[in-house]
Amino acid sequence: MVHLDPSRDSAFLGAGLGDRIRRLRRDRGMTQVDLSRAANVNQGHLSSIERGQRSPSPNTLKAIAVALGVPDSVLIGDGDNHDAPRTLDTRMLPLFGSIPNGPPAETQEQLEMFPVLRHLWHPDRYCLRCEFDSMEPTLKRGDLILVEYRPNVEPEFVQGRICACLVDGRPTLKRVSVEYRDNDMLVILRGDNPATPPMVVDSSHEFSIQGVAVCLVAREL
Repeated sequence: MVHLDPSRDSAFLGAGLGDRIRRLRRDRGMTQVDLSRAANVNQGHLSSIERGQRSPSPNTLKAIAVALGVPDSVLIGDGDNHDAPRTLDTRMLPLFGSIPNGPPAETQEQLEMFPVLRHLWHPDRYCLRCEFDSMEPTLKRGDLILVEYRPNVEPEFVQGRICACLVDGRPTLKRVSVEYRDNDMLVILRGDNPATPPMVVDSSHEFSIQGVAVCLVAREL
């Protein structure tokens, strides 16, 4: 992640949100098309944000910040990471290439660590690298997401959330929902990619939710 020292640039400090995004985008040699693709934001919407005509949602702001390689506080102009020229306060979390079966601190699959901002760190969290296209366009291959370890949470309590699941021992990252048919509860696992068919999990399958996605923490350009 790129760390800026905006306190040395009075023009940047005095700029609005849209101007800051435009400034950072140009400093990185990115066009609006480049940034919109990296952040998965409609180019027209991004253009309106840069012109100050529209305000981004918190999720959109975070996605733009990740694509630009800065904390979102740099864009909105507040917080410890903006006006003070200091190193970002980060904590290390395990980074996995597949969904771990067990607590992050105990699993044997851990290969490397990844730094996250202090307020995102928790001992029951880990980072997961997306390796498939089933969650496009929300999540792209290679994205790093922050996951909260929540073993055996009931699917009804995480409806609509993206979860790290195990189905018959096989890992999958899908959006979870629940349906009832003939008094039987079915767990429906859906990808955001329309080309990915939903997976229906009934009582004949061994199923568990290992974690719930919290946010996107890194995206390669």
